[in-house]
Amino acid sequence: MLQYFYMMSKTKIEQALKDVFQPVYLKVIDESSKHTGHASTGQGGNFGVEIVSPAFAGKTSLERHRMIYAALEPLKSSIHALAIKAKEK
Repeated sequence: MLQYFYMMSKTKIEQALKDVFQPVYLKVIDESSKHTGHASTGQGGNFGVEIVSPAFAGKTSLERHRMIYAALEPLKSSIHALAIKAKEK
């Protein structure tokens, strides 16, 4: 059941990032299985995001991360941890 939940969350994360940033490259990795048995299980998944977008041009790494967190705000209950690699095109 949790696997289905995380798969749906991954799909929603991908769509939200595509909608906001129109990336030239996007990869969302579900890393939840690496954290099986941790106290966070059932409280959102662990995901990695690799994204390249023109929307990040001239932005610092911190600004890029804040932009991504803002875009994913509606999904925050589905995300326990998020590793981000964001670059400008």
